[in-house]
Parts: sequence; structure tokens; C-alpha cells
Amino acid sequence: MTGTLRRIAVLGGSRIPFCRSNTLYADLSNLDMMSAAITGVVDKFKLKGAHIDEVVGGAVVTHSKDFNLAREAVLSTKLAPSTPGITLIQACGTSLEAALMSGAKIASGEIESAISTGSDTTSDAPIVFSKKFSKRLVDMGMQKTALDKLKVFKGLSPGELAPQPPNVSEPRTGLSMGQHCELMAQEWKISRADQDQLAYESHKKGAEAYASGYIDDLIVPCAGVYRDNNLREDISIEKLATLKNAFEKSERGTLTAANSTPLTDGASAVLLGSEEWAKARNLPVLAYLTHGQTWANDFVAGEGLLMAPTIAVSKLLDRVGLTLQDFDFYEIHEAFAAQVLCTLKAWEDPTYCKNVLGKDAPLGSIDRAKLNVKGSSLAFGHPFAATGARIVANLAKLLSIHGGRGLISVCTAGGMGVAAIMEAPKSIDVKAAA
Repeated sequence: MTGTLRRIAVLGGSRIPFCRSNTLYADLSNLDMMSAAITGVVDKFKLKGAHIDEVVGGAVVTHSKDFNLAREAVLSTKLAPSTPGITLIQACGTSLEAALMSGAKIASGEIESAISTGSDTTSDAPIVFSKKFSKRLVDMGMQKTALDKLKVFKGLSPGELAPQPPNVSEPRTGLSMGQHCELMAQEWKISRADQDQLAYESHKKGAEAYASGYIDDLIVPCAGVYRDNNLREDISIEKLATLKNAFEKSERGTLTAANSTPLTDGASAVLLGSEEWAKARNLPVLAYLTHGQTWANDFVAGEGLLMAPTIAVSKLLDRVGLTLQDFDFYEIHEAFAAQVLCTLKAWEDPTYCKNVLGKDAPLGSIDRAKLNVKGSSLAFGHPFAATGARIVANLAKLLSIHGGRGLISVCTAGGMGVAAIMEAPKSIDVKAAA
């Protein structure tokens, strides 16, 4: 390890188009998609045959065979087989947390290069049988004769054969993420109209990003798919207003299928390195990953499942000596429009900031013109573990074009939040010179 911390260079990323579950990627696995995203990075940065010090990432919805998904994905690409793969899961924060962990190793000199990645599919969700029937199958495998194998199924009831559907509810509460977010929206009095407006803006910004060609070098085709299939260029506020509530069916409900992210299949990857490694490979630095923070809250006690990023960001700002207004771009993951709006409202609320964040004054408001300027998860979709790497790659490109500093905030299942700061090389150099 080095005696002084080095800068963590973000060199760029690649993702496959994101698709609504059970549509265009219905036949693909997490391994297929993660391999495609990493291959996009390999091709983009001419890494065929290259050794990368580590590939770290994972998926939220996995099969038992995916016990080391990252390593298997490496072996499915043209990277050198000496490249290790490390599988990590932190719900929707997976690939951002992977970038922070690998980035820390780059900063300390332990490694020179890394790829952070994430993939998720609910089209290929594992189907689980009852515990009793599963035990029968295990017992059958231990028998030696055909007769003994048949005896294992003595007394089998039809009910044992019923598969248990995949469940994305929180184990501690039994509520889905959407139900939790609906409770947050009601607590913070977030209107349906405001949620629809945020969703509308996300789609319009995403559509413009495609139309201008901005997205072109961030996406690699996969399985004949060239663009996200959730994006709606022709979206209208009037149409959004006609949709039914998705989680709370009464008149109190505000979340719909449009102002919530759909179940999505997809994968993304982003390349990190030391400045020395980047220079040796003649790769320009798009941005630097400078700070990160993970935090959790007691959502079981009612603190709001998706409110932990408010705390993570506050802790991060305190540690680095910045205010919430000291950013040129804000990438707040749109798990739900309501989650983004609750977060913004909480930062503006004196009581919340005092009681939860320990502040004498609110963090304040942000310039909404700087929020998710190229669209975000409501428009593109949200393959859980893939979202962090998508955001890092997108923000790195924004900073390379415009300069400045960006803040990332990602909410996750389990009441956690992951936050990070990235800065453009120009802003870093100006500060160093000063």
C-alpha cells in the first residue's frame, strides 16, 4: 500500500439497454447480462486479454448457482482469466458500493484497476418449492436404489408441489417497497400530481438524452436490443393522471405504475483505476470518485424504508465540509418519484433535520434544474444491482463535459442508503492549484 492516498479515476462505463421484466430479456440470466455489460467495457477500453485487479458486483435476485456471479461473468468475457471476481450484494446500492470498496483499494495502492458491476432480472427469478418438498428432493438424492428413491415420496400431498412465487417484500415487515414508499408519501404529504410531474420530467430528459446522441456511447446492444424499452418519448401528464393506484387502492393512494420504477432486467459496469494505470493505457480520466458514505435507519420502527439516504448524505457532507448546495449535478436514484420528493422535503424540514440528522438548521433545497438532468430510473428502469454503476458512468460523462462536482444518492431495501461524491478533473486541478 502507498503512504498517501491516491485519486480514484472513473474512466467510463457501459450498460446494456434496460428492459421491463418478462419482455425482451425474458430468456437471459444475470450471468448473460452481466457478461454483456462487462464485455461492453472490455471492448470500449480495449481491454481484451488485460488483467483487471478485481471485478466486484452482484445481483439481488439470484439462483444458488450464482454463488460467485462476478467471477463467472469474468470468465465469460475476454478479460485475462487471472482477473478475480468478487460477488457483493447490497440491494439497490450494490454496484455503487462496489465502486466505493474497489475505489478505496485503488486509493490505498492495494490495486490499480477495477470494474464495478451489477445485474438483475426478475424474468429469471428462482422458483422455490415448500420446505417439506425440498427436503424430499434432498433425501431422494441420498438414496441409492430406485425403490428407495420412490419411498421418499410416500405420503406426498399435492399442496407440497405448489411453487412459492418470488417475494420482494421486506422480511421484517412483510410490506413491499412500494407499500413502504406509499406510507412515506402519506407521511410527507407528497401529492400524486407532484409525483407524476417528476416521472414526466424523467422520461422527457431521458428521451432528449437519446435524441441528442448523449446515450450512444453509454450503451452496448444486447440480444438485439438497442435502447431501453421503458422509456416513453410521448409521455403526457394527462395520460399519467388516468392511471390507477398501484399499492394503496383507496383514495389515499398516490403511487402508480408510472411514477414508480417497473421491475426491470439489465446490467451495467464501470471502469475505475489509478491515474498511473489510466495513463499507461492512454485512457482519459472522466471524473474522480472522491468520497462515499453508507448508512441505515430503523425502518421497522417507522423511520421510512427509503429515507436512509437523507442520513448518508448528511453524514457525508459533514465529513467533507460541504453543503447540500455545493454541487453542479444531483443524481438521486428514482426508485419512486415519491422517494425523491420525500428526500428533498426532508432536507428542507427543520424538525427532521434536527431530530434525525442532528442539525441546528435544515440542509436546505437544491436547484431542481441540476437534478437527474439526463433522466433516471423512472425513465430507464431499475435492475436493482445495476443502477449504481449506471449512475456513476453517467455522472462521470456529465462531469467530463461540464466540469464541476456531483452528488449521488441511492436508496436500498433493508433501510439503507449509499451516497457518493464525484468531481471533474478540472475542478480537482483548480483546487489543487489554489
